[in-house]
Amino acid sequence: MRFFQVIFFVCLMQSAFGQDYVSYFVGDTANVETNPIKGTLLMGGAGENDNAIRWLLERADGGDVLVLRTTGDDGYNDYFYTDLGVEVNSVETIVCLNADASANSYVLRRVAEADALWFAGGDQWDYISFWRNTPMEDAFNELINVKKIPIGGTSAGCAIQGQAYFSAESGTITTTQALNDPFHALMDLGYNDFLNNTATANIISDTHYDNPDRRGRHMVFLARLQTDYGIPFYGIGVEEYTAVCIDENNIAQVFGSYPDYEDYAYFLQANCYEPSGPEVCEDGEKLTWNRDSMALKVIKIGGNDNGTGTVDLNDWKTVDGEDYSWENWWVEDGNFQVTTNATIINCDEPIQINNSTIAALNIGIDYQNETLIINGDRTWLNVIIRDIAGRIIYNNENGQHLISIASFLSGTYVISVLNDQGNWQHETFVK
Repeated sequence: MRFFQVIFFVCLMQSAFGQDYVSYFVGDTANVETNPIKGTLLMGGAGENDNAIRWLLERADGGDVLVLRTTGDDGYNDYFYTDLGVEVNSVETIVCLNADASANSYVLRRVAEADALWFAGGDQWDYISFWRNTPMEDAFNELINVKKIPIGGTSAGCAIQGQAYFSAESGTITTTQALNDPFHALMDLGYNDFLNNTATANIISDTHYDNPDRRGRHMVFLARLQTDYGIPFYGIGVEEYTAVCIDENNIAQVFGSYPDYEDYAYFLQANCYEPSGPEVCEDGEKLTWNRDSMALKVIKIGGNDNGTGTVDLNDWKTVDGEDYSWENWWVEDGNFQVTTNATIINCDEPIQINNSTIAALNIGIDYQNETLIINGDRTWLNVIIRDIAGRIIYNNENGQHLISIASFLSGTYVISVLNDQGNWQHETFVK
């Protein structure tokens, strides 16, 4: 069998010469039937955490593991196949040399046959530009949502896994650049147009969290996304030797070498203000997202060898383990600030604020005619209404001031309007 495997490897390398991809293979060439378990692994970008990788491989149920990258070679093959003590049928690394590999029949077949998928580090814009809106994207989402295999990635391979992502199309952006201008030319964000994974819905991840300090720019990512789309987003930040593993029940385990090393993961969410969002998030202006010095509520949790620290991503507040704390993050005039040992988030009684920087919408309801009346003094370029679960139930780009709510169920709603200066404004109303 091993003689056959070596011949297969050499022939495949020769056939790929001058083409769109290179493949490196180890293991059994037969495609086996397995029962993989869905999961998502977000790794911080330096050395791999062995226990987190074992978590991923065990969910492959002895099947075929596929590594995808756009640079590099077969560095993962032996590590996944033999070094970690988890039995798998095969490991194949495919290096996509250009975007044409995304339509290659062999590459697409091997993606479809994968029982676990790993995105290596590299350049996330290569990944986005090569794979987005291609048959490869469709194949990824089939694996995630139909076959329900475990997927993971490190560095750039982690950064692409949220429903929202920083694409780095124009290059990276520093915390200082982002805080000084949330609409900086390097602030290239994508949303809801690539991977469709319920485990990372409305989440944007960031890696290499401790080198350099990326907490401030991650907060700006959330500020921009909420400003652009009118809904709160979440963040998962992972330090370099740390990993977050999200299981099929949306429970996130954190792996690392704490307490020997300060290996932390961070779980970011907007505090419960009405209306929510930054006070100042405008083109060319320094970000202000203060909200009484607690704009974001953040769980900071140390990752250990056994992954005993967990966060329930169904509510973003239930935490288990000994090595965690809550923090408040806020930004005032481009200056990022942190309060440690903060209190747990409490959305049972949202904090009402009087935001003097955003004109009130002056919403009224004509109950007899079941009509929502917006008496604002500006032209609305877009009006979006969401229910309390965040689902869009009304979207009108003509910006009507009179909206029928006859079909709305009784309850609380959030209305978001895009004004003529390009800013979103938000208020709640009750039918």
